[in-house]
Amino acid sequence: MNVHLKGVLFLTQALLPIIADGGRIVNLSSGLTRMTLPGYGAYSAMKGAVEVLTRYLAKELGGRGIAVNTVAPGAIETDFGGGAVRDNAEINKHIAGITALGRVGVPDDIGPMIANLLSEDNRWINAQRIEVSGGQGL
Repeated sequence: MNVHLKGVLFLTQALLPIIADGGRIVNLSSGLTRMTLPGYGAYSAMKGAVEVLTRYLAKELGGRGIAVNTVAPGAIETDFGGGAVRDNAEINKHIAGITALGRVGVPDDIGPMIANLLSEDNRWINAQRIEVSGGQGL
């Protein structure tokens, strides 16, 4: 079993006794489970497994009213991949050019979305993969 997937699974198992009924779990995936990029096959497969685990957890924890979802960010200006999206102007420009909103994402595009997903206003969203990519690769 992949180290990352084990981490998600074991952390969830450890926290389940203290997660309140009606609580929320948000797992992180990647836009790379929808788009392909050479060199990221193993990473994308691991994230795809997290998406499947999310659906199973949603079903298994539904009796407790716990909603489980996956957020899948697109390309974000971070240290991921050695900071290539953030630090390489050519890569950044290319991704911005294939993104409907015309730019690459920043961390502040993801955090508020997750906070919103965790709110009571979104209590009926469950077992979903929610891509947060600005429309990358449409």
